[in-house]
Amino acid sequence: MIYVKRDAGIIPQELLDKALAAQQQLEQLPTDARAEYIKNNSKIWRAFKNYLSQMSYGKCWYSESSEAQSHLDVDHFRPKLEARRDGKVCDKPGYEWLAFSWENFRLSAQLSNRPVQNAETEMTDGKGSWFPLVDGSPKACWEDRCVDEERPMLLDPTKATDVRLIDVQADGRMGPSKYCYGTDKARVRESIVRLGLDLPRLKEARLRVMRHVKELTDILARTLEASDYDDLIADKVPRNAMITAILNKTHPCEPYAAAARSQLRMMGYGDLCVMPEEA
Repeated sequence: MIYVKRDAGIIPQELLDKALAAQQQLEQLPTDARAEYIKNNSKIWRAFKNYLSQMSYGKCWYSESSEAQSHLDVDHFRPKLEARRDGKVCDKPGYEWLAFSWENFRLSAQLSNRPVQNAETEMTDGKGSWFPLVDGSPKACWEDRCVDEERPMLLDPTKATDVRLIDVQADGRMGPSKYCYGTDKARVRESIVRLGLDLPRLKEARLRVMRHVKELTDILARTLEASDYDDLIADKVPRNAMITAILNKTHPCEPYAAAARSQLRMMGYGDLCVMPEEA
């Protein structure tokens, strides 16, 4: 998971106006008519898919899988019709007032968005309508829409402070970063399961990226070492091209850029990660 910067500027005003009109209509409906209205107007949030994709270079906002490798859904971060808090509690309705709010949309690979069994753990991964809150958190509802005061268990890729809590481990799995403490560790664990971040093929894809980055970095290190003993060789070594090749693997447009960045940090080459201004 890496930070995704949302950009309303690339969304056509006509589409934003259509979503706003749907929201205004929803506000006028009686309680028992809202769910059906939302279901009948799913084409509105689906129309945002291409623009959400542009914001993440065609990658799932949760897993970093590319669109070429996975069908992507427009996920409602806060579920629109029901919100499952734990194995027993399911709030109905959910966050209906956010059904047409593009700021509640996240582009999600189907294996992150839809429940699926993990072959390694035999647990059910996938977000679905799952949206637990940290113990003691305020809980928003139609009458009190205090979403800014809620403390979700699931990490949000649009919040840099959340993304900082999770990192790729040496075995390709996701886990708490060195900046993660206390309740946030439980949030990371919950997010890994509910967003399907450790499904076997996803883990293997990260490991492939990490091995490639290690190979590139090892070649660079050996080349620089050899250059120390011969100025003529040093002048001919394409250092900048080699460094650029490594930097490119960490760019947010690359699948599993978080894995590439993690590998570089583990090898002591964290300075070869693309900086925000470069991205």
